[in-house]
Amino acid sequence: MVKVMWGSILALAAALLLVTVANIPVAEGVTCSPTELTSCSSAFMSSSPPSATCCAKLREQKPCLCGYLRNPTLRQYVNSPNAKKVASSCNVATPNC
Repeated sequence: MVKVMWGSILALAAALLLVTVANIPVAEGVTCSPTELTSCSSAFMSSSPPSATCCAKLREQKPCLCGYLRNPTLRQYVNSPNAKKVASSCNVATPNC
């Protein structure tokens, strides 16, 4: 009888743990691709303000910015004065890498 009770308690605890874990939000991964920032190209290349789409993509790609800064081909674009203005307009801090 005691073994059956402990088994029921363990099963209930496992079920509660499963329900709790299933409700924890999981962060979705970001695919680091500079092409995701094509909506920002006009703002990067001129003094035009960034679009809402550009800002959304820039915020989405924020975890990737250090990688872009380390890439010699992309660094000149990501580190340009216009790119910094776009990031500032979108409230995306320039990372310290």
